[in-house]
This record gives sequence, structure tokens and C-alpha cells, in this order.
Amino acid sequence: QVQLVESGGGLVQAGGSLRLSCAASGRTFSTYSMGWFRQAPGKEREFVAAISWSGGRTSYADSVKGRFTISRDNAKNTVYLQMTSLKPEDTAVYYCAAAKFGTATMLSTGYAYWGQGTQVTVSS
Repeated sequence: QVQLVESGGGLVQAGGSLRLSCAASGRTFSTYSMGWFRQAPGKEREFVAAISWSGGRTSYADSVKGRFTISRDNAKNTVYLQMTSLKPEDTAVYYCAAAKFGTATMLSTGYAYWGQGTQVTVSS
């Protein structure tokens, strides 16, 4: 089992940048694929980005492609989401998720473990 804690959210102006971090407990972090999802008020949770357990494969939602970058540091048990050129429509609670030996899927059902989320607010 793995526990996930997100950090790095906050208030930023449109066009700005933020880096989210997700710290994982346990000694087997390198065997988990990781994903970032987000949920805006009144909307369903949606996929943002994912990275395979080896870090060799990444995937992104079309809405963030070219602006967001997912990465991981297995030595620090941490996955990151670098967000640039932020837009007001990026405002949401951002969640990280983990799947044992997962395939970096875009489907939320593919992840067994979830963090509590961190709020990102982008002002216009």
C-alpha cells in the first residue's frame, strides 16, 4: 500500500506557473505508475497526465499538452507536475494517483491509491 500527499498548489495569475509535488510513502515507489487528475467545481474528475513506473512513458490530456510536464524522482519517492502558461480553466483540485505496475493509463479506474488533493486557482 502507498500513501500520497500532494503539495504546491496555490493562487496564480493567468500565464503563470506552478509545480505540484506528490510524495509517496513506502520503499516500492519505483514500481508504481503515477497519474495526475483534476476536478473543477461541478465537473467530473478528469485525467491530466501520467507517467509509467520506469518513467519511460508519459501521456497527457490534450488540454494540457505542451503546457504541463509530468516527471518523477524515484530516489525521492516523488512525482511532479510542472504547469506553465496556466489558464483560468485549469482551476481545480489536483489529485495524484498510483497504480502498482500500471500502464500510465488515462482512466481513473486504473489507479488504486489517491491523495487528498491540492487546490490550484488561476485568476484572469
